[in-house]
This record gives sequence, structure tokens and C-alpha cells, in this order.
Amino acid sequence: MKLHKLLSFICITAMLFNLPAYEADAKKKDEKAKYVFLFIGDGMGSTHVAVAESYLSYLQGKLGGAMLTMSQFPYYGTATSHSSDANVTDSSAAGTAISCGVKTYNGGLGIDAEGNEATSMAYDLKDDGYQIGIISTVPINHATPGAFYASSSSRNDYYGISKQIAESGFEFFAGSGFIDFRGKGDKEEATDIYLEKNGYEVSYGIAEFKEEAAGKEKVVFCQESNKEESAGNYVSSGKIAEDATLGQMLQLGMEFFDDDEPFFFMCEGGKIDWTAHANKVMPMIMDILEFDEAIAVAYEFYKKHPKETLIVVTADHETGGISLGSGPDHVNWQMLIEQWEKDGKQNNLGWKENSEMNRKASIGWTTGSHTGGPVPVYAVGKGAEKFMGRMDNTDFKGKILGK
Repeated sequence: MKLHKLLSFICITAMLFNLPAYEADAKKKDEKAKYVFLFIGDGMGSTHVAVAESYLSYLQGKLGGAMLTMSQFPYYGTATSHSSDANVTDSSAAGTAISCGVKTYNGGLGIDAEGNEATSMAYDLKDDGYQIGIISTVPINHATPGAFYASSSSRNDYYGISKQIAESGFEFFAGSGFIDFRGKGDKEEATDIYLEKNGYEVSYGIAEFKEEAAGKEKVVFCQESNKEESAGNYVSSGKIAEDATLGQMLQLGMEFFDDDEPFFFMCEGGKIDWTAHANKVMPMIMDILEFDEAIAVAYEFYKKHPKETLIVVTADHETGGISLGSGPDHVNWQMLIEQWEKDGKQNNLGWKENSEMNRKASIGWTTGSHTGGPVPVYAVGKGAEKFMGRMDNTDFKGKILGK
């Protein structure tokens, strides 16, 4: 018998004798986590995280070393974020890439570059028996949350996108409310009325939710402050005391779900992007801290179910091109904090005054728009090793689905 034939015979024989173990390894490789948390910090690049951690370090009386919960996860990678038609993506194209695993044009939502409807990982998981929760600090029908349940040729069709909540059948939605609250043209029904007619309990505020959601199969949580108006305006974290934080909304969802059954949560820190567009340092940091507090909620759950839980944290794109340092070697955190407190923790400075303060404080910004650099990826738990190294944002779907 020739050598190459002998070697082939030996390899095939060995595989056959070890077939059960081989099949078990292959099955193990393809298994999904039972509990999946996907966090998307809208507009949050690596330097945004560094700025937040520099602020925390300053509060602790040191130059560095403070770490957010996400930064302590054992696996780290980066993801490219370009859309099908631009080096710099928008949230709808990036959200679609993360959710559906396909590139689309800026402005497209839940479709591929040719306009064909794409399938969100949330629908695949629902078909596999997972409970689905979609949560954001911005409107529920905004681009990133919308990418997980809707398909539209335009991210700006807010009323049409929000109507697809009912079509999804997903069990839990939460966010600030809805843009285009009453619809346009001949669309006279309010969004929440439409949802209630199609099987969803819509509640405003934590107290109302706890009173009305018990025993329901599908619910939508909205912030109490947006009960009778569009939720399209930015409100800094903590301004309205009765509004729930991202972590509180996640906790409501976890309590609503049966944790004996598998679940998937997509949680977006959407206001990070809004504050970065305005180049406002302290509000952006507060929104990152709120985002990280929600990650800590998921991490506490992970510690109870470490072999069954996956937590992945990433961003759809960067916003603002922030830098930690812009001239002087030391960031003047005291100046930024004093102005923040003077403004009642809102930073009400106009663009010119705010830019001047940033320059004096040695925080740099390159734009008021999105930027195209790779975004960070943090992961812990079952299958987290798949999120090491370089990847594209279209890779998230396959990795989360265990492929």
C-alpha cells in the first residue's frame, strides 16, 4: 500500500473509532448560550470608554486604572463598521449588519444592499424558543432597536417601523417611547393604541408597568415623561427622576421573563451617540456610566449562570472622534466637572462655548458626526472566545447563533 493511501486509511480509521467524541465536539462547538445579552453603545468608540475611565480615575485621585465593568471582561476584539455604500456608517446600516449579518446602505433598515428583506438574529432565536427583549434609552422605533425587528427602505419611516413591533411577536420592548407618536397623514391612531389592539400591553413608567404587565404575554415599556408626546428629544440621564435607567429596564425585562426558558436581550445605550454628536463630554460620560450599570446587571446574572450565559458588548460606530488629550498633557477634569455642576448637570453651553471649554480642558473632538474607525468588542461567558481579535460587524449574528 502506497504511503499516502496508508496515511489516509489510518486517519479515517481513527476518526471512525472516535466518531462519538468527534460528533460531541462538533455539537458543542455549535451550541448557543441559553441566555444572551447583546449590548450596543451607540457611537461608543474605544476612546469614549477611555475618557469615561479617565474621569472615574480622577474621582479616585489617580491618573488611570479605573475600569468599567465591560473593560474587565476577559475577551476583547474590534469590529469594522463600514456600510455597503460608505466608509462611515449610520446606525441603521450598522444595526442591520450586527442584527442580520448583511451590509446595507446608510438609511436602510433590516434589508440588504439590494433592498431584499434580511432576517434578524432575534427572529432566528425566537424560532428556537428564545424569549426576546429589545431595550434602548432612546425611542423604541429608532434605528438600532428597529434593526432587530423591522425592515424598511428608510429608517425615517418611524410609524411604519413601530407597527412592526406587533408583527414581531417579541415579548418585551422598552425605551423612551416613540418618535412620530401620532403617525403622519391619515395615520390617526397613536402608536401605543395600535400595539394594544394587536396584543401588547403598553405601560408608561415603572409603577404602571408593574401594575399592568403582570400576567401579560407581550409588553412595551415606555418612559413616563413621554406619555403624551414624541420621544425624539434628548434628555440627559437623571434629569427626570421617575424615568427608568437602562439597567432598570433590563431588570424589568428579566423579571418579566421566565429564566427557566432561554432568552435574548439587545440593550442599546442610544444617548451616548446623541451627546457625542454635540461634543459634550460630561453628559456623554454619564450615558456611558448608565450603559455600564446595565452591563453590571447582566454580569450579576452571568455569575449565577456562568456556563449558560453570554454577554457581548460593542458599538454600531464611533461618533465625534473624541481624543483623551488635545494639547496639554493633563485633562482638566475639575473645569469640566464645575461647569457640569453649574449647569445643573446638563451642560447647557452653546457649541462655540462648549468647544472652547473642551479645548481648555484638553479633550479633542474631530467632528459632530460619525467616524469610521473600528469599534470595541468585549465578551464574557459561553462562546465569548469567538469575539477575540479582528472581525466585521456582520460576524456578530453567526457568532451569537453558535455558528
